[in-house]
Amino acid sequence: MQRTSLNVQQHSKSLHASRPRFKRGWIWNQLFVEEEDPTPHVIGQLKSDYDTGDFSIKYILSGEGAGEAFSIDEYTGEIRSLGKLDREEKAFYVLRAQAIKRGSDQPVEPESEFIIKVQDINDNAPEFLNEPYVASIPEMCPVGTTVVQVTATDADDPMFGNNAKLIYSILQGEPYFSVEPKTGIVVTSWPSMDREAREMYLVVVQVKDMLGLSGGYSATTTVTITLSDVNDNGPTFQHNLYTFAVAETAAVGTTVGRVMADDGDVGMNARMNYSLEDLEESATFSIHTDPMTQEGVVVLAKPLDYERKRRFVIAIEAINDLVDSRFLSSDEFRDRATLKIMVTDVDEPPIFSAPLYEWKILENAPVGTQVGIVSARDTDAANNPIRYSFDKNSDMRKVFRIDSNNGTITVVKPLDRETADWHNFTITAKETKENYLSSSVTVFVKVLDVNDNVPVLSREYQPYVCESTQSGQLIQVISAVDADDPSEGHHLYFAMVPERQINPNFTLRDNQDNTASILARRSTFTRRDRTYYHLPVVLIDSGTPALSSTTTLTISVCACQPAGHCPTGGVEAMALSMGLSMQTLLGFSVCLITLAALSILMLAVQKHRKHQMGKLETVEQDTEEFSEKVLRYAETSNFGGDSGLSQPVPMRPHPRRRERRLRREEVAASIRMSLRNSHLIGPEDEVFRQFIMDRLAEADQDPYVPPFDCLKTYAFEGTGSATGSLSSLESLTFESSAERPPDSRPRLLRLSPWQGAREEETTF
Repeated sequence: MQRTSLNVQQHSKSLHASRPRFKRGWIWNQLFVEEEDPTPHVIGQLKSDYDTGDFSIKYILSGEGAGEAFSIDEYTGEIRSLGKLDREEKAFYVLRAQAIKRGSDQPVEPESEFIIKVQDINDNAPEFLNEPYVASIPEMCPVGTTVVQVTATDADDPMFGNNAKLIYSILQGEPYFSVEPKTGIVVTSWPSMDREAREMYLVVVQVKDMLGLSGGYSATTTVTITLSDVNDNGPTFQHNLYTFAVAETAAVGTTVGRVMADDGDVGMNARMNYSLEDLEESATFSIHTDPMTQEGVVVLAKPLDYERKRRFVIAIEAINDLVDSRFLSSDEFRDRATLKIMVTDVDEPPIFSAPLYEWKILENAPVGTQVGIVSARDTDAANNPIRYSFDKNSDMRKVFRIDSNNGTITVVKPLDRETADWHNFTITAKETKENYLSSSVTVFVKVLDVNDNVPVLSREYQPYVCESTQSGQLIQVISAVDADDPSEGHHLYFAMVPERQINPNFTLRDNQDNTASILARRSTFTRRDRTYYHLPVVLIDSGTPALSSTTTLTISVCACQPAGHCPTGGVEAMALSMGLSMQTLLGFSVCLITLAALSILMLAVQKHRKHQMGKLETVEQDTEEFSEKVLRYAETSNFGGDSGLSQPVPMRPHPRRRERRLRREEVAASIRMSLRNSHLIGPEDEVFRQFIMDRLAEADQDPYVPPFDCLKTYAFEGTGSATGSLSSLESLTFESSAERPPDSRPRLLRLSPWQGAREEETTF
């Protein structure tokens, strides 16, 4: 409203400044109209100097509100208010007045502006700003502490009377708070307000206009005032003694109980720590603070044993995290109480004296030797008797025995470290009364080594010596092993047999690393002299007492290749080292070759079965013709000519068997020829002579084999044999036949060379 009045004054000044001063022709007083007056009424009159009252002058009104809010009597110039006005909407109106000569419409006065002011009345109540009002102050604050300032406004004109002049007062909140009447500042008026007694206050403030005089308007607002906490209280236990019970089998970490010290403060001021003061310093229990509830949580820190200790008496203390010396002394921020914890008895299984048992015993310990003793006891007050047994999943009754009464374990079977060096089993101890509880323990028995195994060669050796070997040359390096396990490791020694220390052919050198070298003592070994040598070797261990063994090595003589490799050293040396005779080796070789040849023949027979069946008749005819030719040849040969005394004797027809026998003889002849060439065996060799005799016996017993002499087929006859042919014709003794005279002529014998038949005479 003040701003509106200033605008009216400034506008009036501008009107006077913008126009030149004339002799005033208009006559009127300052015009006012009260707001909110609904009755039309005259508020003033405009009049020209030229108006003589004959109604010859006509007045015309224009400008703001003309015709709506204000009107003018065209004859008298009276200004009339037409209705209710609101100063808060418009404080003044600027209008223009004009006087003209009636009938000619000629102005008698220049047009003039004038102002009508709307006069204020107290029609508006004050209003509070920035509602709602909320404030917080610390408890225990001094009197006069500013809480908050409330502010109100009034829409009436502050420049006109007391309509907009406000004053504040307290309707609710005394005697704790008061308000300054002119500024609206709310302050404390009660000393040391305590949040724990009352935390929130509602203060009602009233404002009035017209300086609180009667007839004015008023308004109220509520201020919510909260007291914030300060640390003016210490923790306090509600009881001097707290009692808890816990079972002796409770696990470490189990919560035993909770305690709580009350603190009237909140938030940071109520935080506290708990501690235990164990007079026995056993540290069996611990305590920590629950951050959500600020309770002290008592926790089991060590295992309990009812039989050892049944009651604990502990001092407990609570202390604030924050200490504010403005309100309390340091001692008032802590409190103490007593904590009693009772241990309850629980029936427990037996307890072994050790978590596990580990024993050692020599492997040569006799049956009945005590290995060790397990011991368990019932820790409960009842102290029930205990019985011991092997766990059924680790039954060792075949090796050990346990005394069920005292837990003594003894050996019932000889031990062997080389078979089992550890024995692991489980022993069960069980109560014989009440709940029959049981527990188990693991037992480890280590079998200690005893020198009860002789050293042996690490593998089977097949040494050989080349014919060109020189004295001192290395023949073979041998190594040995021992099944025992001495604590200081193996140290094996090699030596010759005592009665054969001086060996003219070989010597033995101990390399001191569990190996030995066989060296030649002479040069030039020949197979013609000997094909193999036997070398006894003594192996000695370092045990106490020392054990020894003797191993005989078979060293074969070989016609080595230039690089020192023995081509026949594989089979022959193996046979010699295995102690086999040459006859056995030769028979084994013949069997292998015969099996291979028979396999090939069987495949060929199966493949050509159809062809052979088709030619069966032809084969029979050829066979009969061949048999007749053989007999005729025998009659006309050098055995005495054709005497006519012998008649042809046909052989029994058995074409298939004969054909198979002929093939077998061809294969056997090829095998014999190949063996002769490969092994270079001489006629003086016993193996060869035995082989020939076996083949002759086979031919003599086979009725389907033709005479070897008639077929011009010879086995090896030998070189320089004085006994003549070894063929089947003369291998048996026949009596002289009356039908065939004895042949006095010398016999013509065709001898196969020692090196074997020619290629065209050999089929393999």
